[in-house]
Amino acid sequence: MIRRQKPKRKLNAEINVVPYIDVVMVLLVVFMITAPMLTQGVDVELPKVGGEPVDSQDKEPLIVTVTAEGEYYIDVGGDPLKSVSMDVVVERVGKILASNPAKMILVRGDKKVSYEKVMALMAGLQAAGAPGVGLVTE
Repeated sequence: MIRRQKPKRKLNAEINVVPYIDVVMVLLVVFMITAPMLTQGVDVELPKVGGEPVDSQDKEPLIVTVTAEGEYYIDVGGDPLKSVSMDVVVERVGKILASNPAKMILVRGDKKVSYEKVMALMAGLQAAGAPGVGLVTE
């Protein structure tokens, strides 16, 4: 009995990437169609307040509180349980930032306070030289 040997096949080391390109193109089309749908929102009239976005981190931030009645409280430079005016808050923050320019300022706003009051406070804090103004949430 004579055996015939099959000719050895040469290995093909190429990877066929055409199916991968097809999958990527389909995913691209899906994301291009769904992305604009995710950015739709409710039409609201926002208050006009000057300010720029900031991003900074601080381990011990200075906290300014705004109550539902629109009163301001600051946790340094006097009685933290006594309400102060916006000018006093800006003045105290300016003095603190003179000694520590990288100090992070956080605003704790009551959920019933006017959005415009909170934004005006944040703009005032930035005008005092605050490098970062953030909002505290639960």
